Amino acid sequence: MVATNWPGFDPEWSRTIGVRSTSAVDAPGTVRRWHLLDNGAQLSRHGLAPAGTLLCVHGNPTWSYLWRTLLAAGSDPAHPWRVVAVDQLDMGYSERTGTFRRLADRINDLGDLTDALGLDGPVVTVGHDWGGVISLGWALAHPQHVTGVVLTNTAVHQPSDSAIPPALRLALHPAVHRWGTTTSDAFLRVTHSLANPPLPADIRKAYMAPYRGARRRPGVGNFVADIPADASHPSFPALNRVAEGLRGLKVPALMLWGPRDPIFSDRYLKDLISRLPHADVHRFEGAGHLVAEDRNIATPVFQWLAVHGGVSGSDSPTAEATTTGGPGLKDAAEREPAGFRPLWDLLGELAAGPAKGDTAVAEMAPEGRVSRSLSWQQLDRNILDLAAGLREAGVRSGSRVSLMVPPGVDLTVALYACVRLGAVVVVADAGLGTRGLSRAVKGATADFLIGIDKALAAASVLGWPGRRISVRDLPAARRRVLGVETSLTALARRGAGRGSGRPTHTLDPTAPAAILFTSGSTGPAKGVLYTHRQLAAMRDTVAETFGIRSGARLVAGFAPFALLGPALGAVSVTPAMDVTAPRTLTARALADAAAAIHATVVFASPAALRNVLATRAAVSGAGHKALEGVELLLSAGAPVPEPLLAEVQRLLPRASLHTPYGMTEVLPVTDISLEQIQAAYAETAAGTVAGAGNGVCVGRPVHGARVAVVPLATDGTAPGSHLVTEAGVTGEILVSAAHVKEAYDRLWLTQRESISLPGWHRTGDVGHFDAAGRLWVEGRLAHVVTAPGAAVTPVGAEQAIERLDCVRLAAIAGVGPAGTQAVVAVVETVPPARKAGPAAPQLAGRVRGAALEAGVNVSAVLAVPAQPTDIRHNAKIDRTRLSRWASRVLAGGRPGEP
Repeated sequence: MVATNWPGFDPEWSRTIGVRSTSAVDAPGTVRRWHLLDNGAQLSRHGLAPAGTLLCVHGNPTWSYLWRTLLAAGSDPAHPWRVVAVDQLDMGYSERTGTFRRLADRINDLGDLTDALGLDGPVVTVGHDWGGVISLGWALAHPQHVTGVVLTNTAVHQPSDSAIPPALRLALHPAVHRWGTTTSDAFLRVTHSLANPPLPADIRKAYMAPYRGARRRPGVGNFVADIPADASHPSFPALNRVAEGLRGLKVPALMLWGPRDPIFSDRYLKDLISRLPHADVHRFEGAGHLVAEDRNIATPVFQWLAVHGGVSGSDSPTAEATTTGGPGLKDAAEREPAGFRPLWDLLGELAAGPAKGDTAVAEMAPEGRVSRSLSWQQLDRNILDLAAGLREAGVRSGSRVSLMVPPGVDLTVALYACVRLGAVVVVADAGLGTRGLSRAVKGATADFLIGIDKALAAASVLGWPGRRISVRDLPAARRRVLGVETSLTALARRGAGRGSGRPTHTLDPTAPAAILFTSGSTGPAKGVLYTHRQLAAMRDTVAETFGIRSGARLVAGFAPFALLGPALGAVSVTPAMDVTAPRTLTARALADAAAAIHATVVFASPAALRNVLATRAAVSGAGHKALEGVELLLSAGAPVPEPLLAEVQRLLPRASLHTPYGMTEVLPVTDISLEQIQAAYAETAAGTVAGAGNGVCVGRPVHGARVAVVPLATDGTAPGSHLVTEAGVTGEILVSAAHVKEAYDRLWLTQRESISLPGWHRTGDVGHFDAAGRLWVEGRLAHVVTAPGAAVTPVGAEQAIERLDCVRLAAIAGVGPAGTQAVVAVVETVPPARKAGPAAPQLAGRVRGAALEAGVNVSAVLAVPAQPTDIRHNAKIDRTRLSRWASRVLAGGRPGEP
């Protein structure tokens, strides 16, 4: 009996229907009783005409209750859709048939049901687990009705070179199968335990309800037994027909995925994408097998339907979310637009010109000497040789290649070789930390992984995807242990002398070229996809904004910037430092690198600059002379305080110091020099420029960029669509430029939110303009404190607090319910506090006074030995984490560490 009091369940949806079976496992004329959840009658009663039908098919061992959020959302008058969620035969509350129904039978069964319902188009199928395969089988058999497909964690193909997931192997084992799936309810309980966060007790009870007693569970066991572990299985042909049929399915597709799934991992998502390359994809980081329980899938499904619902065919609008790769090379007849110069355009010119014997790229040894270098001619030759070798090894246009190589000669050669082939380079630097790096690499599902020994060892232990290529030749035993096929050295040898190595086709500027990962300082690191045109535009913007031309000599103390050096025609050197921790750059290492190439440009993060200043006493006279030759310093990644820059100026007396503002999605956005910063703050103090102050002044838009804000509401959101550039209006910062990213990789929902105003990227930062047209950044939108009647942005108060001589770093956080939050200041003191907790009364009073001068009323002050900062920059404070910690402390909990 179907209960009526389950969470999110409307009894009006529940119905049964008798269906005449045409299945070969049933006698002719057999009628089967199906149970389904259907909101059609509800819509009719309210006079609502549905836009179409969602045909939802559950997997094993769930039932139609899985789709209750879609049923509720489809019943909304704002976007009515009929939602039919079926209980498959032998499952849920449908009939127990007493027959073993294989995949082909179940696809046929679903067709019998839809015929009985008189279901015609437009139909969008929705499937999970085995329901995904069955729904796709139905879609392929009913092309006249289908206008779209939605998939959640499922699979249509088992790679021949790998075994089925361990959990399924165990469930199929003869000693376990019957007891684990039918005699007991173990299979159900294990499946329910995969939810993240754990399912509430009443929802677990709802899922268990149709399967009480072994007599109700034969379908669970039969579903498991019907998994085609290999080609000899009776259901393998049917599965293969579905898998191959997908390649011709041209209707819009949406894949919503939980990557923490021990059954259907990202490798199955990758396979599905290869069969449906036009699909829109969103991976919910942290979600697992029961993604419909772990996350709100109704919102993205109905947003997607608003874009694609009722539209079918290969000309369906999919421009917003095709982030999965695609052709990188076009026929020679399809020439790139006039003016487009690929990223590597200058390399060939320099290799053939007067500077061909000059150093192009170098790296430093700890003792202060150049350990390796290549001339422009050698660099170009090495890139071409490696490109030829990689092509022979199977790297193709659109192949994803994860580069796990530290900045320097090897990374430069590998990166430029890959992009010349049209491959998509995946750059997730070690600065993300082990967990963040592993999450990023797995999510990108690279086809190849090029790495140093340490990275290859991690790949073996952590299960990173991709055919493995080492940087150097390895002993045979080591290769076997790490699963390494070959090396860059061997590939370069193989490619040497095999023609020019240059592509024989014209590169498509709109093809994907790189996936770069954000720092992960405001949530899981996101993959940011760039096309060749956007990378070239980034190069051109940097060149025009900062005047970096061919012949410049660059010390790259920040890993991502090192890769732009050759594209700019700049000699590049990587100083001796741990690139995963910018604060390890010392003044001596910086000076040694500058001396090695007679540097004119330095790029270093704020954390690196702090350590450079702290270690400047170790710089020799020759080192100081080398630093005096630097003409331009760029520092980005976090706000750089003016006093810090003033100290750096004394170390680099001839340099123009610039602190460009930008992000992984668009770098740079604005620029400002030390002199301009000083002028802005002087005008703020004098009150001569309207809107000046309350934040970090980041200057004016860079060459080719436009910047605006969407005004901030009192609830801390920026909900409007009106773009503002007037002075003093605080809002979310938006940017439009040729070098803005193409998309977030496999994050369709995030991408859609970021481009909700067409032509603009929503940065998630908050700020305002002053009357002189300069942008002031006030913090992250996610970190705005929603105090009663007002939205408090954090940076202005933080800066005021940091001017106290006893405070090194300050962070403003909100505690309490949205709309009534109290403002809390968390400070890292000088000297550091011995333990975290409430600040001493005298310190608290000084902090409150400083914040009040900035217009912010602080309710509580806490002190910490060190602020929690991101790994990559060692500078971005995790205010969300501080907010959770402060809530616990102020509620009387043990302080611990934030």
